[in-house]
Parts: sequence; structure tokens; C-alpha cells
Amino acid sequence: MLVTVYPAKLKGVQMAPASKSSMQRACAAALLHVGETVIHNPGHSNDDLAALDVIQKLGAEVVMNTNAITIHSKGVMPVGPEMNCGESGLGIRMFTPIAALSAQSIKIQGKGSLVKRPMHFFDEILPQLKVSIQSQAGYLPIQIQGPLKPSTILVDGSLSSQFLTGLLMAYAASGAQEVSIHVKDLKSKPYIDLTLHVLNHFGWKVVHQNYEQFQFQPHAPLPEHIEYTVEGDWSGAAFLLVAGATSGPILVTGLQMDSTQADKQVMEALRKSNASINISPEGILIGPAKDHKDLQSFEFDATDCPDLFPPLVALAASCQGVTLIKGVSRLAHKESNRGLTLQTEFAKMGVKIDLEEDVMKVYGGAEIQSSTVFSQHDHRIAMACAVATLNSNGPVQIIDAEAINKSYTNFFEHLHHLGVQVHIE
Repeated sequence: MLVTVYPAKLKGVQMAPASKSSMQRACAAALLHVGETVIHNPGHSNDDLAALDVIQKLGAEVVMNTNAITIHSKGVMPVGPEMNCGESGLGIRMFTPIAALSAQSIKIQGKGSLVKRPMHFFDEILPQLKVSIQSQAGYLPIQIQGPLKPSTILVDGSLSSQFLTGLLMAYAASGAQEVSIHVKDLKSKPYIDLTLHVLNHFGWKVVHQNYEQFQFQPHAPLPEHIEYTVEGDWSGAAFLLVAGATSGPILVTGLQMDSTQADKQVMEALRKSNASINISPEGILIGPAKDHKDLQSFEFDATDCPDLFPPLVALAASCQGVTLIKGVSRLAHKESNRGLTLQTEFAKMGVKIDLEEDVMKVYGGAEIQSSTVFSQHDHRIAMACAVATLNSNGPVQIIDAEAINKSYTNFFEHLHHLGVQVHIE
């Protein structure tokens, strides 16, 4: 899909999309919950649909309604020999330990960029939990056979917190007690907070000591019927908020200010850039810099929220001065190597980016150029380029723009709703 986005000044109100981080965890918890779960405000991104497909392959019954999804489950009971997580990194890392709760042999597949993302973690950890595993030298497809037997283990949390999310869910559902998961160098702690929030909502009790040791406590029997509401997605909304800061003002609704989502930290970067922000019960009213001054460069540590790099680069491109963003090392194993991809594609729009060890330098203030860019099959790159275009000197064509379907299917529709001319071929 080729999408052309035109420069624009935005106005209006837009509700944030549903959080796929929250949605996918809710799907996993609903599978593990023996009974009925109703998920309100469900997401419909490709990753969300992949999660729904996986839980059905693992035995859940799913009934789709207009604004809710009802899931009936008897636990992990695979109905076939394999499952496919699509292109979801969270999906593959979360559902693999969950699938291992079954004694049935199952092949775990993925597609697109996921087949190139390392899964060596499972080769090292699952055998310690009595799960047999065969991978392609640490890559997909993976063949596993349980049942998983929880024991006290030490895991490396430096690559991704998503592996730990899967283990926490599998351990909790197995009734693990008197065992613990020890973690060293955990990154993206807010995502683990979200996992614990979902587990606690369903009735499992998991506590931690400084994110270095996780323990599983006795809990009351889970209720037969559980309802869960998916919150607004700070990851997708970050692009709306940056668009408002650079080309608004707009009102973004549907976000929880007390959310445990890591990407809520975008608000800190926006404040540092001198964007105009007014938070009320109606939502977040966000516009260009206060007192009609220019947006200013900023420093920001994105180590625990690496998905913010693309929207922050789009923000920095419209700021005066050099913005410094820490955490580049977290970008290598995303849908693309995002550090290099951002550098390459924003250069086409006249924005210089330097990568110096763990720091990205974005040189703002220059006129953003009309050009043709390539998403490199990465949803966040496509959205970042679209948002940067709003302050460009002409239209920008985005090749492979359908990549947005991974997380934010209605992104271009929402931009159009806010006043942006968008041409789709």
C-alpha cells in the first residue's frame, strides 16, 4: 500500500486506539482462566487478532460482539499441532511458556520479521522447566512439549521483558508456590507492571522485590465470570500526541493517566519540548509550544520504553536544536533495526540522525522535505514518517504503509479525521 500524506494543521478530537499490550495480556489471562471472560473495548490490530487466534488454537472458545469479546476456557488444551503468532513479538514470547503448560507437542510459528528475531531465551530456560524444545538455532519455528514444571530459576531480563511476562503468567496459572523467578538486568519494567496488573485483576497474586525476585502467593479461587476493559494505548496515542504538539492543537481522549504502560512517558518528553499540554477529565488537549515559541530540543531516556523512539524522532525533527534520546541498544530486535531505519528514512526527509553508542542524536530545526520513504515493514516507522510530514514542505509518500495494521489499523483514518489530506493507493 502506498500512502501519500500532506502537510496540515490539525484540529478536533480523537480517541486513542485500544492498547494491544493490554489486549494481548487479557487474551492470555482469559485462556488461563477456567470460566468465562468478557473483554470490553477490544483491540482489532493484527497483533490482537493473532492473539485471539492463538488462544483458540490452545483451546479457548471466542465469541466476537460489537464492543466486547466473550471467551470461554477450560485452560490450555491445544486443539491442533501448531499455533501461529503472526508478527507479534509479545505474542511469541508470552504464549510459548503458556502453551508449554500442556503435555501435547506443539509447533510455534510466526511470520514476517518475527522469523528473524532471536528466541534463544527459550532454548536456555524451557529445559530447566522440564519442557523439551527444538528450535532452528534459536529461531522459529519452535517445537515444544511440556508440561512445564515451575521451579526457581534465574533469567536475563536485558533483551526483553516479554519473555518474563510469559513465565509469570504460566507460573501463576500452574499454581506455583514455594518457587520464584529471579531476574537480572530487567528492562522495560512498566510492561511487567502491566502484566502484574492483569494477573491481579483476574485474581492471581504475584509480588516482587525490586523487580529482581518474583514470588507467587496463595489466592482465592478465581471467579467463574470475569470482566476486563482494555485501556487506551499510549504507544499508538504517542503519535497522536506528537502530531498535536507539532501541528495541533487537538484533544486526545481515552487514555488513563494512572496507566502502568511504559509509553505513558511520552508526556515527559512532550513537556520537555515545551509543548502546550492541558489535562482534564475530557482528555489531553495538546498543541504547539507555549507562548507561540518554538518547540525545543530535549533529552530523554527511552531504555524502558523503546517503542517511543519513532514518535520522539518525529517530535525532535520539529524542535529547535539537537535532541538526545538514550536507549538505542533496545532497538536492534524490533520489526526492523529501528535505530538504523529511523536514521535512513528520516534522512530522506532532510532530518539528520547520528547514532553514538547508546544515544541517538536528532538534529531538528531544518525544513522537513517532501520525499518518498519506506516503512521497512515496521508499523512505527510508517506512523513516525506520517507525523513528521505534517510540518514538511510538501507531501511524503510512504511505501508499504499497510505495516500500520500490526498495531493501529485506523491510524490514517484518524489523521484524516483531524484534518490531514491522506491519499491511499
